Amino acid sequence: MECFSSDEKFNQLYPKEISALASRHWTPLSVAKEAAAFLAVGSNTRILDIGSGVGKFCLIGAKLYPNTVFAGIEQRKSLTQIAQSVALELSLSNTEFLTGNFTEINFTQYQHFYFYNAFYENLIDNDAIDQNVVQSHELFNLYNRKLYKQLKQLPSGTRIATFHSSENEMPSTYQVVGIGSNEDLKFWIKL
Repeated sequence: MECFSSDEKFNQLYPKEISALASRHWTPLSVAKEAAAFLAVGSNTRILDIGSGVGKFCLIGAKLYPNTVFAGIEQRKSLTQIAQSVALELSLSNTEFLTGNFTEINFTQYQHFYFYNAFYENLIDNDAIDQNVVQSHELFNLYNRKLYKQLKQLPSGTRIATFHSSENEMPSTYQVVGIGSNEDLKFWIKL
């Protein structure tokens, strides 16, 4: 499909106001392809995108790896609905988009994870997606601690791809095993 050939073409799948946010908030196509390749290993694999926005990572991964389930958790229902709509338009049946907070998710339902520093939005007051996220250093730190605790409990072999991460959320039991062509993309495996 032509829409998978460039960010510009893929972002045209979204409403104009959502597409305008792409360069700052949605995973670039090249990053999504590399991250999905690292994470889509094994059989019956389920990958969770923490803070999935409009689902760009999941949609790209689902197209490239039809035998892997790409799930996204996003706290804004409007963004989840857009992701679901695009998944239908692309006839992708191996995606799931959930509305809620990642703290409500049972991580043991997933083998691998993608994290594009979703918590950073709690720190910025300009260039935000919308005004629905609370600006709070305390909340940013709380989310980092909660993610850290969730990741620490997962079994050896768990893979995580992080993009623009502060790495504060990563337990010391995870080791960087690679860096993407974009140096802000890191690949981790739990020892």
